Amino acid sequence: MRFAALPALLRRLAALCYDLLVLTGVVMATSFGVVVSRAGEAVPAGERWFQALVLAQAAAYFIGFWSAGGQTPGMRTWKLRVVSLDGTLKPGRAVVRLVAAIATNAPAGAGLLWMLASRDGRALHDRLSGTIVVRAEGR
Repeated sequence: MRFAALPALLRRLAALCYDLLVLTGVVMATSFGVVVSRAGEAVPAGERWFQALVLAQAAAYFIGFWSAGGQTPGMRTWKLRVVSLDGTLKPGRAVVRLVAAIATNAPAGAGLLWMLASRDGRALHDRLSGTIVVRAEGR
């Protein structure tokens, strides 16, 4: 186990928490708009269209920010940037990264914990998507 990767893991978790707070605000604003459009009626639990809407917002958030500069607001705050190994992060690779992140982190964050075992400190979804998270320079 590489405990030298622990600070990088904690930094990435902090950025993710920040992003989840921002994304929660976006979903709440959308939910408010949906309730208003339904004349004050709440969306019944389990509505597939609403679940798809929230999932699409989350996907658009991460894919959009990753492919438009490599940083979500949380990553910008914690001075992190995701790049592909060839230097450009196109939307297709961002989609692969998101799917890989969901699949590998669903079992108790195993994909991120992989950072502690790998020689280069890359998470499993980084490895699968051909990306790497680096420290961002500047502001």
